[in-house]
Amino acid sequence: MTEVFLRRLSRWQADRERDAVADLYVEAYRGAAGEAFHDRHEYLRRLGEHMQSPGFEMVIASAAGRLVGSVYGYRADRGDQWWQGLHGELPPEMAELTASGRAFVMTELMVLPSFRRSRVATRLQENLLAPSSISLAVTLIDQENDPARAALKGWSWESLGKITPASGGPPLEAWTRRLPR
Repeated sequence: MTEVFLRRLSRWQADRERDAVADLYVEAYRGAAGEAFHDRHEYLRRLGEHMQSPGFEMVIASAAGRLVGSVYGYRADRGDQWWQGLHGELPPEMAELTASGRAFVMTELMVLPSFRRSRVATRLQENLLAPSSISLAVTLIDQENDPARAALKGWSWESLGKITPASGGPPLEAWTRRLPR
């Protein structure tokens, strides 16, 4: 397999690459169940919204000059509003890490099908979560996304339970990972 290179992008660089990343998004999810969710326009809207979040970070993976994977995220809001809708009680240490600005939301991890199962996703999420000031990573997944659930378990993430989005959509699964510091 072709060697894969990772690169961390600033917010400005990510904005310049947004169309290429949106093309990757469409290609990564082509033919998947629920294709309406994987609409390029909606992805660009979400990406633009998330790029305005404090602490936005993006990491891309490329091979032979072609974009093959991407992940991005941002710092969780310091208030408890991020956790509103959680079914159950939030452990106090997670509330504390969020309030201290040391929680990070990992969003939109994607890899082209031909590069899956070659550690690209593992490397992307590890690189994204590398900054030393982050102590807790958080992500949300669709309840039906068994491959994502298996990957998160393999990366030592733990399920926190269900969370109902403020938008009123169906409940998602909240996953967390403590990062060694």
